[in-house]
Amino acid sequence: MGGECELALAGGVKLYLHPVNYVELCGQRMLSREGHCRSFGAGADGFVPGEGVGVVLLKRLSQARADGDQIRAVILATSINHGGKTEGYTVPSPHAQRELVSQALQKAKLPATAISYVEAHGTGTVLGDPIEVRALTQAFARQGAGEGHRCALGSLKSNLGHLEAAGGIPGLTK
Repeated sequence: MGGECELALAGGVKLYLHPVNYVELCGQRMLSREGHCRSFGAGADGFVPGEGVGVVLLKRLSQARADGDQIRAVILATSINHGGKTEGYTVPSPHAQRELVSQALQKAKLPATAISYVEAHGTGTVLGDPIEVRALTQAFARQGAGEGHRCALGSLKSNLGHLEAAGGIPGLTK
């Protein structure tokens, strides 16, 4: 929040209000043929669309403590970037993802070895999931995590479906 406000609501909404959205996803062959999302799993063949709404209240840690709030998580750092030019909409950039994770770890002043779980994007696609794993592995290695470091990886998309533009709020909430 950078000192610009005392409280902030962060959230997202995804609703399929017209069938044309589903038709377009089918036409681009982005959806799982079996109707099951298998994030980072064997047999992953696409995502399943989902609908949802989520919101979180953000405030400074010092204020939350002073107010006696039940603190669910502390955001140590944030980073944002753009994937740049890739081979297509469904093709993530491993370089951009690696740089984003590296930057977030540096800003948080946190060694990769301190991370034991990542709630990842994990759409359940044959192309995207391995790129995400490779980018995370490279970013962690850059930050000192060696071959022996283990980090669990998850994605709520296997449970909820992909909320597209609102896809980050379920992971943040988890």
